[in-house]
Amino acid sequence: MSDEITHRLSTEGVDPLALAGVNDGNLVELARRLGVRVSLRGDMLMLQGALPAVERAAQVAQALVELARMGETLEVADVDRIVSDEAQGSLGRPAEGEYKIILPGLRRVIQPKTAGQREYLQAIVQHDIVIGIGPAGTGKTYLAVAAAVDALARKRVRRIVLARPAVEAGESLGFLPGDLHDKVDPYLRPLYDALEDMMPRDRVQKAIENRTIEIAPLAYMRGRTLADAFVILDEAQNATGMQMKMFLTRLGVNSRAVITGDKTQIDLANREDSGLLQVERILPGIEGIGFCYLADTDVVRHRLVRDIIRAYAEDAQG
Repeated sequence: MSDEITHRLSTEGVDPLALAGVNDGNLVELARRLGVRVSLRGDMLMLQGALPAVERAAQVAQALVELARMGETLEVADVDRIVSDEAQGSLGRPAEGEYKIILPGLRRVIQPKTAGQREYLQAIVQHDIVIGIGPAGTGKTYLAVAAAVDALARKRVRRIVLARPAVEAGESLGFLPGDLHDKVDPYLRPLYDALEDMMPRDRVQKAIENRTIEIAPLAYMRGRTLADAFVILDEAQNATGMQMKMFLTRLGVNSRAVITGDKTQIDLANREDSGLLQVERILPGIEGIGFCYLADTDVVRHRLVRDIIRAYAEDAQG
C-alpha cells in the first residue's frame, strides 16, 4: 500500500537468537501487538506498516535491541512489557552512563529493565541503606544480589551477607526433618538461586566455605557487627519490629545494606508487627537511607504476573 513505510534499525553486535527468540517468537509478538511486519535480515531489523504503527514499533524495537546488545536473552514477556511501557509513556532509553553491572566470570551484563529498576539501582549506589518495597517479580532481590556481587568483585566490601527471616522458626520448623541447616535451607534457597545466577557455582561454594559469602536466617545476626560487608535482608515484611531494629544496628564501618520486601505478603500473625511497615514509618528523612518503591509496571517475570498482581490489588480495594 502507498501509505506504508519501512523503518530500518541496525542490530550490529546483537546475537540474532537473543533478539528474535525461539522460532522468531519475539518478532512475531512485536508484529502481533503493534500491527506491523517485522523481519530480521543480517544486521538490520525491518519494520513495515502504517506510519503511526511503525513509529511505535521503532521505539519498542530499539529498546529490545539495546537490551539484547547488553547480553540479555529476550523472551516474549519482555516484548509485552516494553510494549505496555510504551503505551503508558514510561518507556525510557537508558541514560548515558547509567549504572550497569558486569558479572565477574560470566559474559553477562545486568542492567535495569524498567524506570523503577533504574531508580532502585541508583538508590543502591547513592545510599548506605536502601529499602526496596514492591510486589513479586520486580527484581528487588535479584538486583540487590547483583549489586552485592559487583561490590565484592570491585573490592568495595570484603564479604556479602544475605539474610532472610524464617517466619516459622518456632514450633513448625522443629517438625521438619534434618539438622538445623536442613530446616532453614528452604527459606534461604531463593538467595542461593539468585547468587548462582550471578557467579559460577564453584566460586559460590568456595566463597561460602571461606565465609566471603554468608547466607543465614535473620536470627543469626543477633550480637554481631557486620563491617566491610554488603548485607541484604530479603522478605523483610516478615521480620518483626525487634528483628528489624536488631538488623539495622548490626551495620559496622564501610557496610551497606539493602532491605527488600512486599507489603502485600506479610505472613506474621499480626500485620502491624512487620518491621518493614515500621521502618517505612520511622526512617524516612534520615540522610543516607533511601526508600525505593517498585510497582506492577516494574514486574519483569512472566507477563501474567503483572496481571495477577493488579487483579489481587483490585479485589482488595473492594
